[in-house]
Amino acid sequence: MSPIVGYTHSTNEWAAAFRNAAPDRILAFGGFDPRLADNPVAEINRALNEFALDGIKIHPPHQGINVNDYRSDPDTRELDDLATLYKRCADQEIPIMVHTGTSIFSGARSRYADPMPIDDVAVDYPNLTIIMAHGGRPMYTEEAWFLLRRHDNLYLDISSFPPSNLLEYFPEIEQIDEQVLFGSDWPGPMVPDIHQNIETIQNLPLSDRTTERILYQNAKELFGL
Repeated sequence: MSPIVGYTHSTNEWAAAFRNAAPDRILAFGGFDPRLADNPVAEINRALNEFALDGIKIHPPHQGINVNDYRSDPDTRELDDLATLYKRCADQEIPIMVHTGTSIFSGARSRYADPMPIDDVAVDYPNLTIIMAHGGRPMYTEEAWFLLRRHDNLYLDISSFPPSNLLEYFPEIEQIDEQVLFGSDWPGPMVPDIHQNIETIQNLPLSDRTTERILYQNAKELFGL
């Protein structure tokens, strides 16, 4: 949900319609930007109730906000509608996904790529499920690891990681294998197809339990599949 990449809140309706064409196979994630919505509360209602989205994504480097900008701390902006979104998602058991890690899109501001602001959200909304997309790759993986070890309501989505390099970034991933979700940036440029990514994960020196959790079990439990 960002003018930098050309998406508006209208994509929420598109995502819901795409999901509804094959609801047994597809989950619909939408977006929310409190600064772009004419009526933020109405936009939240549409996303969560009218469209019944399965998740909402916040994209700090492209939206120019931090996920903790609902706070009144000296370095945050008191965007109260973010707090409204988090409370509603926690109450309705809808995950929030947060892009972490740098972006190469023109106009993106990678100073927002640090995952540490998620710490505030996880503390303030302990019943909110938060998915940390991309694990802070490439320069914030240590921060991502700290957050994963600290917060039980936080998941790591490994999309954008070359699967063959996953253990270079998270060598002890088996310690948090109940918090890891398989993902892929396919069909992005130079991204291998999903089948190839899955095969690479299966060939990593991981236990069968961890492999099954990453590829299937965690998502099944999280989304009630």
